[in-house]
Amino acid sequence: MSIELREQRQLRRLETLVDVVFGITIWRLFILLPRPGENPEWVSLLDMLADSVLNFAVVLIALVIVIIYWVQSNLLFKYLVRTDTWHIVLSIGQLFALLLFLYAIKVGIDLGADASTRVFESAMACLLGVFSFSAWYYALNKGNLVTDELDDDEAKVITERIKAEPVTAAITIPFAAGMWMWELSWFIYPFVVYLYKRRKKRILSGHDKPS
Repeated sequence: MSIELREQRQLRRLETLVDVVFGITIWRLFILLPRPGENPEWVSLLDMLADSVLNFAVVLIALVIVIIYWVQSNLLFKYLVRTDTWHIVLSIGQLFALLLFLYAIKVGIDLGADASTRVFESAMACLLGVFSFSAWYYALNKGNLVTDELDDDEAKVITERIKAEPVTAAITIPFAAGMWMWELSWFIYPFVVYLYKRRKKRILSGHDKPS
């Protein structure tokens, strides 16, 4: 078997592993949603929603975060033609951060919402994005793992775009102490995406340089 074919098979196996872990994480998040049998005092759907609205909000936020990262992962893998040891290590690090994020959500639900659990959740969401960005940056600039069909401008656009998620997670950390402030702070995400889209346009027009 040629080295090129072996590298391609390693990439497919890595991509499959990533998809499986993301899929399992989404399933586990759904399991964290409140269920009627957990409290005998719940006699209607409205009772359950009123008593568990914060838990519903946290799980739904977590689901959106995981789905966004999964879509992002599929986008990045589309441009890869092979992998190597360092890229695999960084990708496994992303999966480890994903599982820690799931654990953080579980801890927050079991122990109740407070500043420490919210900081834990935001930190793990940020770490997930840091590993994702690191794996892509390495593949693009160090490992020569991307397809030749990816031009420089498109690579710059992608590199800038995937910064929005970890930046948003980091921004939510100072809001961890406020009741509902942490949950509401995640709605800044579209604004962060908008700012990075503007920055991408400046980079492509030559008025700015990617960091």
